[in-house]
Amino acid sequence: PLERSLGAWLPRALLATGGHLKVTVALAWDERVVVSPHIGELDSPRSNDIFKNIINDIQSLYDVKSQAIVCDLHPGYASSRWAEQQDLPLIRVQHHAAHASSLAGEHPDIENWLVFTWDGVGYGNDGTLWGGEALAGRPGEWNRVASFRPFRLVGGDKAGREPWRSAAALHWEEDKELSGQTAQNPVPDFIDAEALSLAHHAWQRGANVFETSAVGRLFDAAAALVLDRSVASFEGQGPMELEQIAQNGCEAVPLPISPDDSGVLRSDWAPLLPVLGNRGLSASERAGIFHETLAQALMDQAMKAGERVEFDAVGLSGGVFQNRRLAERVVELLTARGIAVRLHREIPANDGGLSFGQIIEAAARETRS
Repeated sequence: PLERSLGAWLPRALLATGGHLKVTVALAWDERVVVSPHIGELDSPRSNDIFKNIINDIQSLYDVKSQAIVCDLHPGYASSRWAEQQDLPLIRVQHHAAHASSLAGEHPDIENWLVFTWDGVGYGNDGTLWGGEALAGRPGEWNRVASFRPFRLVGGDKAGREPWRSAAALHWEEDKELSGQTAQNPVPDFIDAEALSLAHHAWQRGANVFETSAVGRLFDAAAALVLDRSVASFEGQGPMELEQIAQNGCEAVPLPISPDDSGVLRSDWAPLLPVLGNRGLSASERAGIFHETLAQALMDQAMKAGERVEFDAVGLSGGVFQNRRLAERVVELLTARGIAVRLHREIPANDGGLSFGQIIEAAARETRS
């Protein structure tokens, strides 16, 4: 287990159950927090048994019995359902607030944050699926200030395994068809025509459709369009391959940014579509343009958010920032503007860090109240 100091005294012992993928659990008491070893995905009876056993083991090892449980906001997560079944007070923490707090917990010297939490999926406060969020504030007091234009995605969990679904959804949002290169070939070779047609009909009817702002899904769409990838053999395959081939020195496509009805700044991905589908450019060029565009979009959001809120540092958290090319370019752009940037050190940027972040977030609420 990984042990860290909380820097504040907890009034009661807390157990955090993490998310659904790359699960860890965390136990906190007094001024200490302990994060378990990696458990993995809670998608089988065996993994759920391991999850429960580790919860019992970590409490026995430290002779600490949790007095409240912290879980993700998502109602469908097995970890959240388990937490609900326990006869203990329940503290729910939004997915990206946990990501932001996990980073803040590693850098307690920073008081005011602007944390970009980019990943594949996380249940938002509004019931949509977030994943491209910028949160301003500090643990216990996060406010969403920037994101991406949301789009409707069909297929539920299939979307993460079949990146063509994200590519198609972006085109449908723009009232465009995802087409092949010739009139004789109206559907791209790498996509099954029947599956595409069924998905489009479902999308039009709103059947099994959810709204998302996730950058992870934008990466999936780019991988489908640039690499002709319809199915991922493992999680993150397309984005990893896109990072690997991306050419250096590419120019960004400017993305319009404007506030939505609730005041959240939204970057619009639409100008990327013609470039990603442009076969006159090499795959390496298109991959490079995509990375540079996202890095510049983040910087634009940071600069505009800075006109509204004060922050001491920008943080990068969430699985998307395991992409070294993107993270390093973002750091380069922001530091050139004199903005301090903080990254994860010991705690994973991906969902493996959620349990620690849940503890930091819940502890801030507990000690403040």
